[in-house]
Amino acid sequence: MDVCVIGAGYVGLTTSTVLANYGHRVSCVEKQKEKVEMLKKGELPIYEPGLEKMLVSSIEAGNLDFTDDLAKAVRKSLIIFIAVGTPQNSDGTANLRFFDEVINELSPLIDTYKIIITKSTVPLGTNEDLHLKLIEKGVPQTNFDVVSNPEFLREGTAISDMLHPDKVVIGVRNHTAIQTLQKLYHFIDAPYIITNLTGAEMIKYASNAFLAVKISFINELAKISDAYNVDITDVALGIGMDPRIGHHFLQAGLGYGGSCFPKDLAALEHQSMKKNVTPHLLQAAQMINNSLIDDYLAKIEKEIPAYRNMKITVWGASFKPNTDDTRHSQALKLIERLTEEGCNIHVFDPVVFPKVKNTTAYKDMYESIQQADLLIVATEWRQFIEADWAIVKEKMKGNILVDCRNCIQPYTLKRNGLKYIGVARP
Repeated sequence: MDVCVIGAGYVGLTTSTVLANYGHRVSCVEKQKEKVEMLKKGELPIYEPGLEKMLVSSIEAGNLDFTDDLAKAVRKSLIIFIAVGTPQNSDGTANLRFFDEVINELSPLIDTYKIIITKSTVPLGTNEDLHLKLIEKGVPQTNFDVVSNPEFLREGTAISDMLHPDKVVIGVRNHTAIQTLQKLYHFIDAPYIITNLTGAEMIKYASNAFLAVKISFINELAKISDAYNVDITDVALGIGMDPRIGHHFLQAGLGYGGSCFPKDLAALEHQSMKKNVTPHLLQAAQMINNSLIDDYLAKIEKEIPAYRNMKITVWGASFKPNTDDTRHSQALKLIERLTEEGCNIHVFDPVVFPKVKNTTAYKDMYESIQQADLLIVATEWRQFIEADWAIVKEKMKGNILVDCRNCIQPYTLKRNGLKYIGVARP
């Protein structure tokens, strides 16, 4: 099929590349000409394992093109994906400026039948409004169908998530577009959940909200377990065995971040309040997550009261491993808090070279800990978990490691003469 994807961000690039890899002819539209030229050469502006190789292969096969010519891409395509960002406003609401710009530019171009698919995470009712806006702008109702098809991609495993999803959510006003979407996703073997437009939007928000609440829940339990000298990893294992709960998202630590959970919880809270519904659980989840950095700073101060005058190395800046995304990164927030307190901060991350005021960033992991009084693991990159702790002990001036992700085995550190501090890891 001929497909147009508007937006060459994380979701747009993954969607474009995977569809092209499975035989569709995809035009990915991006306004920034420099970015278009970069992508045409097969160079990615983001770090996502496996994506660059698939992108280059799709370009060479002639199935994937990048352009800033929206009109040309739309007119030759049956299917149009909207995959632009919906960032967070200062009050927590979703900013639909880019989405609205797309609609304004798109509407005069629809002169034949198109299926317009929203991939962007948008507030409840946005796709219903989109349907009405297109009619108001003079687009005949017979010329389009609006579909809400939210993405459930995780950074670091995006390709696998798109190829092997646990479900495909389709929100429609009528069922005429469903068969076409099933042909589009011919390579996906997963159940379809068919609902109305707002139902699909709600499924997306509800999924992210539930996972964020689950993370805050285990972090709340970790605080209680810490007070009672209980190992939270045992608790997570025990409750995770229950099939009604499951093991995923039960690792206590520094909390959630990234481009989705923080903004989606805030947006859903505001949408609830608009309807005079107070979402107490969502508010509590955000409050717990926002308190975690203070909890770790208190742990550090208890162990080393004079930590503000010491050299501290932080391993990790991205919000999670296998991505270069630092949006709402708890690791980066911790680094910034430490610098605000006057600490001498040195940072290493495998793919991010953070430019934080009053910090020193390194390209070598072990060089970053030379003469460090304290080492903090803030992101659970595999190479941190598999570090040579004998080298760490040799290079550090101090002997304390603060594990903000509960990802290091305490006995491994003890064997190498290092002192371990986690949360609820007696």
